[in-house]
Amino acid sequence: MLTIIITWIYALFTISLLGFGVVAFIEKVFHYNIEKPDSILMAGTVAATVYAQFFSLFYRVSLAANVGMLVCCAVIFVFNRNNIIRTICKWHQEWEIGYKILMGVLFVLWAYFTSRGYIHYDSDLYHAQSIRWLEEYGVVPGLGNLHERFAYNSSFFALCALYSLKYILGDSMHAMNGFLALLLSLTCLPIVKSWKQKRFSVADFARVGAIYYLTTITNEVVSPASDYAVMCVIFFIVIKWLDALEEECNDIAPYALLCVVGVYALSIKLTAGLILMLLIKPAYMLIREKRVKEIFIYLVMGLVVAIPWMVRTVIISGWLFYPFTAIDLFDVDWKMDAFYIDVDAMQIKVWGRALYAIGLIDVPITGWFPNWFATTLSGMEKILILGCIAAMAITLISICVILVRRQFKHLDMLLVMITLLSSYLFWQTSAPLIRYGYAYVLLFVFVVFGWCLQELFPHEKGDRFAWRRMLHRGVYIVFCLYGIYKGCFLGYYIYSSRLAEHYICQQDYGVYEVESYEIEGVTFYYPISGDRTGYDYFPASGAKVNLEFRGASIKDGFRKIFD
Repeated sequence: MLTIIITWIYALFTISLLGFGVVAFIEKVFHYNIEKPDSILMAGTVAATVYAQFFSLFYRVSLAANVGMLVCCAVIFVFNRNNIIRTICKWHQEWEIGYKILMGVLFVLWAYFTSRGYIHYDSDLYHAQSIRWLEEYGVVPGLGNLHERFAYNSSFFALCALYSLKYILGDSMHAMNGFLALLLSLTCLPIVKSWKQKRFSVADFARVGAIYYLTTITNEVVSPASDYAVMCVIFFIVIKWLDALEEECNDIAPYALLCVVGVYALSIKLTAGLILMLLIKPAYMLIREKRVKEIFIYLVMGLVVAIPWMVRTVIISGWLFYPFTAIDLFDVDWKMDAFYIDVDAMQIKVWGRALYAIGLIDVPITGWFPNWFATTLSGMEKILILGCIAAMAITLISICVILVRRQFKHLDMLLVMITLLSSYLFWQTSAPLIRYGYAYVLLFVFVVFGWCLQELFPHEKGDRFAWRRMLHRGVYIVFCLYGIYKGCFLGYYIYSSRLAEHYICQQDYGVYEVESYEIEGVTFYYPISGDRTGYDYFPASGAKVNLEFRGASIKDGFRKIFD
């Protein structure tokens, strides 16, 4: 836990400064000021991730990468120190003592949760090894030939490698999922004010969904799985978007910048791409007002976020968007075989659908949905899926009503609902493991029902209709009771995990028995049983692989040897 706190203090310091640098650029170019701490931290997180990915193209992401980042932070502070100091002093003055205490409590709680818990199966399968490859070598051509899962190139692993601090702390920290959960917790804090006022906006309903999600992953954020990271980023985007709509913000900048964060979400996990449907709003505003210069700058910002991720994917696998083999642009000697890529993608799909056999990939949704619903979901998850089905009907009806009645004031909200509907349907019809799509499920349910409550049953102070007052009061009571229940649940988890000896050092990856073999004089490892190797044995893969080096050393990458 102590090592987590050390890692986060360093991360807060560097990411905040990088965020202030990004914010200064935005203010200068778009004349839009960002002062909220969670927005600055998200800007810095995106910048740190992009930096780590670019650095990995040339060298390993370790001490030198951090030295370079600290130099960037120093330059940002020197040229922007007055604004940074002024903003921090403003935060100190505006935040009440209770708010500061609450943030401190959240910091300690998430450090506790991140120090122990469940190391996800895939983390010992390939997440840990992916991060270590970044720490040891950076990007390596044909790495996917060693283990096909390495080709699932998540930008999040570059962020994890940047803040692993192995060269200082001895162990490779995997603390950034907890950091993003802490960041999302800060984004959810305004709900305290709404709770006091007994009045919730649609954004607050999205916050309730985010809080639900955060309370389900407290024992899992110790794992560096990209699923948790991308879900936190999706929640952040939608909450901030709804906040801007609630404030009737007519500025293009917040919407366009959130779309840049959407590109970042896509780089964490490709399946998050449908969140970019939100791009319709800022694109329309920019084109309508003929802001050619701003259009160009936003496009460049999106490309800066996306290009290092795409280049890394090509170098690792030979494909632009792994595991989608329909787009075949590169003829390189390390290119992974399309057949095995398609098989791996099908395995993930059938596993998510609870079919467990590739031959069943063409079974229609009507064939697998009942069994999937009955066998893979908890009771609460079943209620949420049923809520999504109801929200789907409400969304379709709302589309018809809004278009027929020409209620164009609701188009912004309709875009959000359609985006969430599309994201949910894509998840539901592809590989519907709940951890892959928790944000889509929760946001779709809470945002649609929250919007319906606000639009169909509006409640203002002094409302003469008692039944509307009772309805909103009922929602308030339900949220309070749920908060008490979750508080008790978290209290029990803290009590039950208190004896784990991770108050100094973070819980490490799993350790497995392995066999070894050599490729051109270099020792490689694979497990005696199963397919996991953890972090310690390196380089490793799930099984013995027939490879050759492309050049004189391992840095030159791998090619498959075909018999």
